[in-house]
Amino acid sequence: MKFPNVYPLKEIAAIIASEYVGDDNYPVYGMNEIHVVEPGDIVFVDHPKYYDKALQSAATVILINKKVDCPEGKALLISDDPFRDFNTLTRHFRPFQQSNVSIAPTAKIGEGTVIQPNTFVGNNVTIGKNCLIHSNVAIYDNTIIGDNVIIHAGTVLGGDAFYYKKRAEGFDQLLSGGRVVIQDNVGIGALCTIDKGVTGDTTIGEGTKIDNQVHIGHDTVIGKKCLIASQTGIAGCVIVEDEVTMWGQVGVTSAITIGYKAVIQAQAGVSKSLEGGKAYFGSPAEEAREKLKQMANVKRIPEILERIK
Repeated sequence: MKFPNVYPLKEIAAIIASEYVGDDNYPVYGMNEIHVVEPGDIVFVDHPKYYDKALQSAATVILINKKVDCPEGKALLISDDPFRDFNTLTRHFRPFQQSNVSIAPTAKIGEGTVIQPNTFVGNNVTIGKNCLIHSNVAIYDNTIIGDNVIIHAGTVLGGDAFYYKKRAEGFDQLLSGGRVVIQDNVGIGALCTIDKGVTGDTTIGEGTKIDNQVHIGHDTVIGKKCLIASQTGIAGCVIVEDEVTMWGQVGVTSAITIGYKAVIQAQAGVSKSLEGGKAYFGSPAEEAREKLKQMANVKRIPEILERIK
């Protein structure tokens, strides 16, 4: 998430009432999670296990819960609770904006687009040309939709990320300040849910078609011309490369990559990254031919035991 302007380190520190290490005017451009940080971004870290990863990342401002040696060319924000203060910054730069109308006045709707009754279009939403948005769709703030997109009834674009920190009093949610980006010629079925990024974008690539009742988690990037069938669930921070096919009820764990033109057969459980150009089956998902051989061999176990008696 990029800030509307470049802010000096001193001003960012004042927002969260934190100590800082670095020049008062050190430039801060935005804030992001570790997997999408760029120079000028703030990243937070609150566990020693991940200090080095954060300090050595592309981020140039580290929101951290211990004063450590600051890498050359970077700055530190010292906080007793980086998770809390990352949320404070999200509230400051991307606050919730109430809307009491069906289509917010700041929304931009392209020529030829049809929006059916009872659909909600939030603040700063952009919808391209010749789209068809069916009834009871909810399009949360800052969502970007390209041209020639069809979205069926009951779908929600831009819900919060499922991202929590466990505390003694319960679970504390990491606020979502990112967006959903739907590219041109995408089709989305009924009752789908696509969560916005925590700080970046959840993206659906050009020409991809999504069936009914599919869930896509925060910061996931779906490539071009993918097919995703009903009741598939994809966790956050997943990369699905172009022309991947997922059949019904596939489950995908977080932070993995599914390669170009992979085919995931129905009810597969994807627990690790998969190479492209192959078909996969089972849970955990393995190459389909190998998995079917294993199943055939398991069926032969009684026969083999009978022979060796």
